[in-house]
Amino acid sequence: MAPPSIDHTSILGELQAVRRAGLLRLRGRELPALDSAAAALASTTRTREGAVETLLRRAVERLDAGTLRTAAEYTLGLAQGTRDWPASSRRARAAEVYRVSEERFRKHHEVMVLGQVAEHIVELVEGGGDEPGEGDWEGDTHRSVDVLAGDRTVRLALHVHPVDLLRDVDVVVSPANTYFALPEPYKSSVSASLRRAAAARGVTGDLLDDPVLEELRKWTARHGTSGRPVVPGTVVATGSGAMAEYGVRRIYHAAVAVPRAGTNDYDVLPADVTRATSRALALLAEEHDRHTPPLRSVCFPLLGSGRGGLPYRVSAAAVWSAVEAELARGARWDVHFVVRTPEAARVVERIPARTRPGRDQSAPGRSG
Repeated sequence: MAPPSIDHTSILGELQAVRRAGLLRLRGRELPALDSAAAALASTTRTREGAVETLLRRAVERLDAGTLRTAAEYTLGLAQGTRDWPASSRRARAAEVYRVSEERFRKHHEVMVLGQVAEHIVELVEGGGDEPGEGDWEGDTHRSVDVLAGDRTVRLALHVHPVDLLRDVDVVVSPANTYFALPEPYKSSVSASLRRAAAARGVTGDLLDDPVLEELRKWTARHGTSGRPVVPGTVVATGSGAMAEYGVRRIYHAAVAVPRAGTNDYDVLPADVTRATSRALALLAEEHDRHTPPLRSVCFPLLGSGRGGLPYRVSAAAVWSAVEAELARGARWDVHFVVRTPEAARVVERIPARTRPGRDQSAPGRSG
């Protein structure tokens, strides 16, 4: 049971204070309920402010992917690049997520969003930090996972951080809908994050170039699919724009989400995820020698596990079935997975046929 000070009302009031102050201005502010909650979860973060931020991130990660989580990230300054934004700018961007005025967001949506965050903080404390083992991932962003593929052991790299923080991975696979219509760059999805990271901006933040959007538009025009859907499992390759500076050279857009008519929702079938994964690996083989140095590494998110609604384990199994088949045939790609939450990381760690770490140190290498 949570200590008396860690109740929904107290947490909600302090979340309002965090919203107004911003993450960079927490030092010296009295937040007894949030401090108690962070302490109850035994955070390994050294500073008090860092422990509170870790608590907020864990609670927000439990929200449904989509508008609710995105709005919460902007409201509290957890979205990439918003830590130093004033409260008014964060509220304006959160209001855009719901497509309402700032005043309506303040009166209605903001209360709902912060209320949901407060509920998850209380649940985290009462549950001792979620299921056993979650603390094992706190503060840890990179691990290796040894798995069997055919008759050999291969090593996968696992990243637990936003996709736009990837470095030195040749290809990143991005989930897309069957129209290849990109989400707005302020969204929190994988495809929105990659679009934002690939864009070129001026010193004042003005958008100078949106290369991923333009390349996808040219592809649909060239193939006569503008305004109509492609077959699920189709994969389109584009450049990586500004991400090339960080060693990410290609983005493979995998059409796995089928828009549901009359709604903002999508349908995703595991078979389409497997088909898209297989096609992405085939495309990697086709493009391998067209680049200098040759492409050799590829990173997959858990396709379809966001707005598509697939459970993490279902998505991981669908992606892995195609990856395993390719590796078992002798392909020697460096395979990476990128996820946002400890829960998703544990699912990847439990990929079927996992072996004990260190049993075989041979990592996947260059194809061909």
